[in-house]
Amino acid sequence: MATKHTASESVGYESVDADYLEKRQLKKGAAGWWLLAGLGVSYVISGDYAGWNFGLAAGGFGGMLIATILMAIMYTFMVFSLAELSSSLPTAGGGYSFARRAMGPWGGYITGTAILLEYAIAPAAIAIFIGGYVNSLIGVDGPLVYAVFYVIFVGLHLWGAGEALKIMMGITALAVLAIIVFMLGMLPHFDSANLFDMAVNDAATGASAFLPQGYMGIWSALPFAMWLFLAVEGVPLAAEESRDPGRDMPRGIITAMIVLLVFAAGVLLLTPGGAGAQAMSESDAPLVDALAAVYGEGNWASGFVNLVGLAGLIASFFSIIFGYSRQVFALSRAGYLPRALSVTSTRRAPYLALIVPGVIGFLLSLTGQGDLMITMAVFGATISYAMMTLSHILLRKREPSLARPYRTPGGTLTSGIAFVLAIIAFISTFVVSVQAALWSALFYAIMLAYFGFYSRKRLVAQAPEEEFEAIARAEAELK
Repeated sequence: MATKHTASESVGYESVDADYLEKRQLKKGAAGWWLLAGLGVSYVISGDYAGWNFGLAAGGFGGMLIATILMAIMYTFMVFSLAELSSSLPTAGGGYSFARRAMGPWGGYITGTAILLEYAIAPAAIAIFIGGYVNSLIGVDGPLVYAVFYVIFVGLHLWGAGEALKIMMGITALAVLAIIVFMLGMLPHFDSANLFDMAVNDAATGASAFLPQGYMGIWSALPFAMWLFLAVEGVPLAAEESRDPGRDMPRGIITAMIVLLVFAAGVLLLTPGGAGAQAMSESDAPLVDALAAVYGEGNWASGFVNLVGLAGLIASFFSIIFGYSRQVFALSRAGYLPRALSVTSTRRAPYLALIVPGVIGFLLSLTGQGDLMITMAVFGATISYAMMTLSHILLRKREPSLARPYRTPGGTLTSGIAFVLAIIAFISTFVVSVQAALWSALFYAIMLAYFGFYSRKRLVAQAPEEEFEAIARAEAELK
């Protein structure tokens, strides 16, 4: 039977029965570092196929280029910070558990909810883009396509983590192959003049052929530049299922980031550089359309990238489903969200944590507004980035003796730069779409109210994140 006690931080804890955690177990040792690297790439790779090119419309090639460089710095520096944090605090909560350790229950919940907002909405955007690719292949799009993909890939995750991650690796390998074919096919047709073929908005401050929408175009392009890297931070969510977190997590997430940087540079330069920035800014399938523009309709390369490129969208769709389920699982297991969401099946899959957000994502996909979904996902993402990098700074200062199998190059300077860029990226969501930012803020406010008025008095004392905190307090008292 549960017992209650109240902590000094105005949160209440319950000691649960012995079988509580037994019913909430993930499959240990399911992922080595190479699977984690594949997970990191698969989280993001759909961003290379669709979505990023909306940044060309927002800021022209120059605006998108500068925005991408800034976001590449932010993500790279954040990944270094997360490599350290995930090796030190390896739990399924990822960023939530880091912030929980650094800033207490409120900080943990604010971070975890932001990640959940990102990961629940991003699959809806990807489902919309999948519909566009399927439509170009067989002429079918809309709710039926979205529903079929949600059912199939949530179902595969229900089968089990090890099986799902291996299937994901195969899909990701195909997607990587298609990007390589694309880059090799476009390289001979690159012409720098094509990068600057967009009409210049003379009314915009600083407008030029390089920045056709002026300086504001850089701000407007930031959320779409993030789409080239968005969700790589989800690798730590697999910490409890990795074989050796202290070694595997840093190697996996850093390897993934290196691959993503190469792909981002390739698609950003070669897509508009071969087919023109103006045409690509309006494309639903920019890689396919770019190949068709230079080789003609029906060529084998565009057909291959269209067919296999669907694997890129599927890979991200598949892996982000994994990510949102682990974030819901961790928050639920600790009592921040309804506890039933963290119960696992006989195959160690958190089935309600997979199904419930999947239903919500499907309903969001029915809007058909992929660009709106991107901005809403970025709203949550940037909040979590600021909180996670701040957690790195605080833990370096407050807990210098914390075991750190990997240490971030540059220390808090690295995470500090990422923190500032995350704040800038957060502000950009209001520049792109006030509507999307306000809808995201409304969801966020509802979730925070749930914690403030209800769940903060019902946290689970034996959850790993709460036990980490209890151990840290005990050590501090001894000192």
